[in-house]
Amino acid sequence: MRALAYLLTFLAVIGLGFWAYSENYATQQALKDVSRLNSEIADLREALSIQRAEWAYLNRPDRLRELSTINFDRLGLLPLEPEQFGQASQVSYPAPKLPEISQPVDVIGDQEPFP
Repeated sequence: MRALAYLLTFLAVIGLGFWAYSENYATQQALKDVSRLNSEIADLREALSIQRAEWAYLNRPDRLRELSTINFDRLGLLPLEPEQFGQASQVSYPAPKLPEISQPVDVIGDQEPFP
């Protein structure tokens, strides 16, 4: 009986050791994955900031003005004038929605019922 208890204890220790060993390697792999993802996020943020800087550089008003002047004939651009825009009074807005009748009232009087 004592030998069986020793054998079961030994097998439990071996099983727990194997479980701890596999969890250790799984944890190390998860930490490597997190580190890799963090470095990838940092690289993508850097690339995004570079692209934003390039976009701001390319959209400078003086550069765009110069490009539109150079390509005026080819693009057929016209200067903006106030007459090209509409006025607020010309905008048609939808009619306001009437509230729904929640408690109808019956009318009693000399009205004849509809046929």
